Amino acid sequence: MSWCCYLLQCADNTLYCGITNDLDKRFAAHNAGEGAKYTRGRAPLKLVYQEACVDKSSALKREREIKSFTRAEKLLLCGVTQKA
Repeated sequence: MSWCCYLLQCADNTLYCGITNDLDKRFAAHNAGEGAKYTRGRAPLKLVYQEACVDKSSALKREREIKSFTRAEKLLLCGVTQKA
């Protein structure tokens, strides 16, 4: 199992950070309204960043680190230009 940390851009232009060991399945669940409570009702979602992690522990640490970033830092990380 390989783990990854990812960022989604929601339809309302907010960002969601999460981890998974099956990104395709998790992304499909988010778009189907079966993912995290935060992403429900915010579809369509766009995957804007993913980062491979060695194990679940390192993925959780990276998620915590990214969640502490400012919005501008998150946008810089994933290369998304900020909308007005």
